[in-house]
Amino acid sequence: MTFIDWYFACVVFLFGACWGSFLNVCIYRIPAELSVVKPRSRCPKCMTNLAWRDNIPIFGWLALGGKCRYCKVPISPRYPIIETITAILFTLVWLRFPFEWVVLPYWVLVFGLLLGSMVDIDEMWIPDRCTIGGMIIGPIFSFLLPAMHGTDSHLAGLIRSLSGMALGFGLLWAIAILGKLIFRKDAMGFGDVKLMGALGAFFGLQSIPFIVFVSSLLGSVIGISFIVMGKKEWQSRIPFGPYIALAALVWLLGGSEWWDLYVRWITAAPQ
Repeated sequence: MTFIDWYFACVVFLFGACWGSFLNVCIYRIPAELSVVKPRSRCPKCMTNLAWRDNIPIFGWLALGGKCRYCKVPISPRYPIIETITAILFTLVWLRFPFEWVVLPYWVLVFGLLLGSMVDIDEMWIPDRCTIGGMIIGPIFSFLLPAMHGTDSHLAGLIRSLSGMALGFGLLWAIAILGKLIFRKDAMGFGDVKLMGALGAFFGLQSIPFIVFVSSLLGSVIGISFIVMGKKEWQSRIPFGPYIALAALVWLLGGSEWWDLYVRWITAAPQ
C-alpha cells in the first residue's frame, strides 16, 4: 500500500469509528423508542451530559479509564468494541472497493447489519428500519449504482435487486412456514425473513444460497460448540439474525469469489 492508501484507510477508520459511536446511541435508544438525536449523550447513572472530549470514539473511553468522569461508575467496554468493529468493517469495505461509489451503500448496509444484530441479541427482534428500510433503499441504490450488481444498466440493476429481494424473502418465508409445520412452533422470526429480503436487494440472486448456507453452518457450529462446553442453554440466547448478518459480511468482503470457485468446482465435468 502507498502512503495515499494508508492515509485514506486511516481517514475511513476514524469515519467508521464516528458512525460506530452513533450506532451505540441507536442500539440503546431505538428499542426504547427514544429519539436518536436528542437529548445529547449522557451518563445513564448520574444523567450528566458528557463533554465533547468524552465522546471521542474509542479514545474517549480509554482516556476515562472506562469510567464516568463525574460519578466514576464503570462504562461498559461494549461501547468502544462496537466503535472499533464498525471502524474496521468500514475500512475493509473501503479497501475492497477503493474510490468507488458502491462503498456508500455498503457502509449503510454494514451499519444496518450491526444495528439489527445487536438489537436482535439484546431484545430478540430486528428493527423494521433495518429490514424494511433495507428492502426500500436497496433497490434505490441498485438503480442509482448498478455496479452493485455487476452491470452498467440502471434498469438491470433495479431488476436484479428486486429479483434478489423476492428470492431472499420468499425462500426464508418458505423455510419459516415449513419449520413451523414440522416443529409445531416458530422456527424462525419474521424479522429474519425481512432481513434476507433486504440482503437480496443489495446483493442480488446469487448471494442468497451462500448467505443461507453459511449462516446455517455458523449456527450449527456455534450451537454444537455450546453443547460441547456444557452451555446448551446459550443456544436460545443467540437469535439467527446475527448469523445471517455475519454471512452477509463474509459475502461482501470476498465470499462471492469463494462461492464462485466452489460452484465451478462442484459443477466441473469429470476428466
